[in-house]
Amino acid sequence: MAASDGCAPSIADEPPPRGLAAGLRAALSRRSARLDALADAERDQLPLWLPVGLGLGTAAWFVLPSAPAWTAFLLFAGGTAAACFAAAAETRWARALALFWLAALIGCANIWWKAERVAAPVLRREGVATFDATVESLQRLPAEEIVRLVVKVDRRGAAARLPERIRLNLDEEKAPPDLEAEAIVAVRAWLMPPPPPAVPGAYDFARAAWFQRLGATARALEVTVTDPPRRRGWRARLASARQSLADHVRRRLPGGEGGIAAALATGDQGGIPEADAEAMRRSGLAHLLSVSGLHLTAVVGAVMLLTLKLLALSPALALRFRLVVIAAGVGAAAGIAYTLFTGAEVPTIRSCIAAILVLAGIALGRDALTLRLVAVGALIVLLVWPESLVGPSFQMSFAAIVAIVVLHDHPRVRAFVARRDEALPLKLLRLIAGLVLTGLAVELALIPIALFHFHQAGLYGALANIVAIPLTTFVIMPLEALALAADPLGLSAPFWWLAGRALAFLLWLAHAVAAAPGAVAMLPALPRGAFACLVAGGLWLALWRTRWRIAGLLPILAGAAWALATPAPDLLVTGDGAHLAVRTGDGLAILRPRAGDYVRDTLSENAGIGGEPRELESLAGASCSPDLCAAEVIRHGTRWRVLATRSPYLVDFDPLRRACAEADIVVSDRRLPVTCRPRWLKADRALLARTGGLSIVLGKVPEVTTVASFAGEHPWAVR
Repeated sequence: MAASDGCAPSIADEPPPRGLAAGLRAALSRRSARLDALADAERDQLPLWLPVGLGLGTAAWFVLPSAPAWTAFLLFAGGTAAACFAAAAETRWARALALFWLAALIGCANIWWKAERVAAPVLRREGVATFDATVESLQRLPAEEIVRLVVKVDRRGAAARLPERIRLNLDEEKAPPDLEAEAIVAVRAWLMPPPPPAVPGAYDFARAAWFQRLGATARALEVTVTDPPRRRGWRARLASARQSLADHVRRRLPGGEGGIAAALATGDQGGIPEADAEAMRRSGLAHLLSVSGLHLTAVVGAVMLLTLKLLALSPALALRFRLVVIAAGVGAAAGIAYTLFTGAEVPTIRSCIAAILVLAGIALGRDALTLRLVAVGALIVLLVWPESLVGPSFQMSFAAIVAIVVLHDHPRVRAFVARRDEALPLKLLRLIAGLVLTGLAVELALIPIALFHFHQAGLYGALANIVAIPLTTFVIMPLEALALAADPLGLSAPFWWLAGRALAFLLWLAHAVAAAPGAVAMLPALPRGAFACLVAGGLWLALWRTRWRIAGLLPILAGAAWALATPAPDLLVTGDGAHLAVRTGDGLAILRPRAGDYVRDTLSENAGIGGEPRELESLAGASCSPDLCAAEVIRHGTRWRVLATRSPYLVDFDPLRRACAEADIVVSDRRLPVTCRPRWLKADRALLARTGGLSIVLGKVPEVTTVASFAGEHPWAVR
């Protein structure tokens, strides 16, 4: 065969073959370049995701069930961060992703470490106990006619097995007159473990008590002061002054008006009647009752403005010093003092931190409020109080402030609300439109959180807040401050009268909005996954600037569809087995008509049904005796027979065995004999001790959700 001539290509001239690995590297390189260009366009927004990563790690610890799962998350977060650093350390997007997962690792480790650090003895069985203790805090709740104490137990002798800290409720009429903080008391009380959620999705007091180091709750039968405080510390003196001021305000303004006025001045909500408090919640005005950013803003702003105006009266001071910096410092001091005086609760401290950051920005000549300042505040709170992440206070306050900042940072909105030379009516219309727009943005941000925690959301809250927030900030709080200042001079009567009329109008507004048709939207327990989708989509929309922020609508729509597709529970069983609720076509029917308001509200909210529940025996086909109650529930063409015990008396053996055999589901607050064999589920004390409360959906394939599945192996879970 002839050799190759000069016209034929040689092997050396051919391009090297492109294998799969080389093609993949090229594709990844192109994708990395696009991601880096996008990260460069969003470089100012990347730091905002650090608190999100910290929150993700914190939330993962609460959601995942056990130590192996927490360890796996830590390994995953650490491995992902290391992989991002190693794979493309020179690219912006890889560094940002690595820092995000590093923050998630820190968040999970931080909350795990704190949960172990705050561990304290917890009562396991209820019963009567007698012990000596020191009163740590005292709060009078006139609306409930009780005094609430937190005491530190002297764990010597017979009290050695008791928890270190106990929360006591004492009837107001039984409270000794010399009862105050730091007093030593002898207590006889009925002690109970911190209660877990009554049903899946209800409030978890056991979790909150764990981080407060509360080992038990109690109904005090007798409290005697054995040793009054000889020398009170500053905390006790502040608490005493706060209680004295709250009592003084309630004496000057009786009823609901006085309760709200005391809450604004001291943070003490104990004097607000339940009807008024419920109206404030249903109308979307409940945030006015707790000392938060609104109250701190009013106090700090008033002090700063007054300081600035007074200092400006001196030309020498105005020319030599930056009065804005001085006024900001005085405002910060006022905010800290107000925080301490109102009890220094975590939500108030969080608002104070945010206010100080805003004042620091003003002093430095920066924008008064930016997302970076909000992110710094969130980082501080999540590092120091990581457990606050799962509470509604943290979520609602930061969601509201992020919604406000994002809205007013939009160029079109900023141009619309900017001051301009125009007629007064147009200025007022523009101001009102801006308030409405802000209120709507805040309500949209808060609706998922309200539905997740409270299973209801006010639909008219934005409109009610347009009136209520200016009324509270610019009328009620200044009038109350003037009245308190004029009290020593005996000139406060006109100010108290005006404050009372303004508060009466606020309560009228709350009741009117709460009673309006369709004022409240109710939804059964929102699945965690649906809530996570809504939160993730909201953060994606809020924290990015470029067009890819629109992708946040996808998880929002998915979360909304998930929530709406989740069936409401057909049966709810409380963890003690004493209460059963059946969802009917027109409401809710409960086993025990004399159940307390808390139980009735909990069952109604978690079933997503408003209105007063009726008795189970009123259902068609129900058959009840003093000891047993049987009812039939028809779902998807299947008839379910439910049997429940409702008295403390034993039922004859044979009738109980026959009734169980005819039932599909049996519910009882006692341990039933083995001969009680329903066709599907026996939820007696033996089962409920392991599972906690139950939420049952009687679909084509019945589903049971338990409180234990939510608690997992967290340290506060009942074992």
